[in-house]
Amino acid sequence: MTLITFLILFGGLVLLVIGAELLVKGASNLAGILGIPPLIIGLTIVAYGTSSPEMAVSVMSSWAGQADLAVGNVVGSNIFNVLLILGLSALVTPLIVTRQLIRSDVPIMIGVSILLLMFGLDGKISRVDGIIFFVGGVIYTLSLVYQSRQPNNNSEQDEFTREYGYTGERSRIIWFKDLVFIVGGLGLLVLGSRWLVDSATTIARALGVSDLLIGLTIVSAGTSLPELATSVIASLRGERDIAVGNVLGSNIFNILAVLGLAGIVAPNGLNVSESIIEFDVPVAIAVAFACLPIFYSGNQINRWEGLLFVFYYLAYVGYLILNAINHDSLPVYTTIMLFFVIPLTVITLVAAMLQERQARRKKKMDRHL
Repeated sequence: MTLITFLILFGGLVLLVIGAELLVKGASNLAGILGIPPLIIGLTIVAYGTSSPEMAVSVMSSWAGQADLAVGNVVGSNIFNVLLILGLSALVTPLIVTRQLIRSDVPIMIGVSILLLMFGLDGKISRVDGIIFFVGGVIYTLSLVYQSRQPNNNSEQDEFTREYGYTGERSRIIWFKDLVFIVGGLGLLVLGSRWLVDSATTIARALGVSDLLIGLTIVSAGTSLPELATSVIASLRGERDIAVGNVLGSNIFNILAVLGLAGIVAPNGLNVSESIIEFDVPVAIAVAFACLPIFYSGNQINRWEGLLFVFYYLAYVGYLILNAINHDSLPVYTTIMLFFVIPLTVITLVAAMLQERQARRKKKMDRHL
């Protein structure tokens, strides 16, 4: 392992981010030229485009037989998306969460996370499992398109129109430029994923750690940079639906489409290690469940809840590192988290939910009076 290996890793991350940006920009503009509504562009093209690095890396890894990197990338990205991206976005400005996200997208995210656990219990995501995932991704996308054509909240429509509405010319030059963006973005994604997978594997072997740890940390964080940029910038602009919807849509897409396609292209199915089923996937499920009480309390993510998300992501990464090096403080660290920090968090969230429910009942009573 040399400095060049780290430079290739960094270069791969840069290519993935640039490639995703070009792909999203070109596809969004082209969809706008074709008259596709901005809401559909945001819910599908942009949400999937920001997940294209995960797709490129996981598919490339599964094709090369590096299943731990492929699965770790997806699971780590989903944990990163909710805890760090939503956490940082909420620290910028409290995020409003629509009822549709609470009633539909969060339960779907929980459901597909549990399905991943069930499929992985036998130690493999088979080609049949991959097909089921991928078909589920297609159905989910079609449902988004159908829902977007129904009467929606005007503020939500305006938000997506401001961000993805197309007002430019429809000349051949514009068409050609957008096609170049799409092709160039795809090319950079392929090259960047190859650099990232090769360098990450080299670093893991040199440090004596597993591909799974690298996938859960460095690779997953790197492939989630487009989602991070999209959500934080959306928060700064006050586009709160985009900030939250981008993360939830990306997490659902990661499991259904990314792991689905990775399981399909893997020569003998996608092997799933025992450790990720016993710990990391349950963490991803717990994180998905945590969204329900936090989103439900006031239909928003407050700054203190965002700070809580960020804290838990740092705690999760801290556990992974301590466990990888077999540090002596790991038992104490685990005990504090399990018997003090997590129970205190649950009590706080339950109290917040009860307080919110009482406030709603009081408002209803005041209206009747």
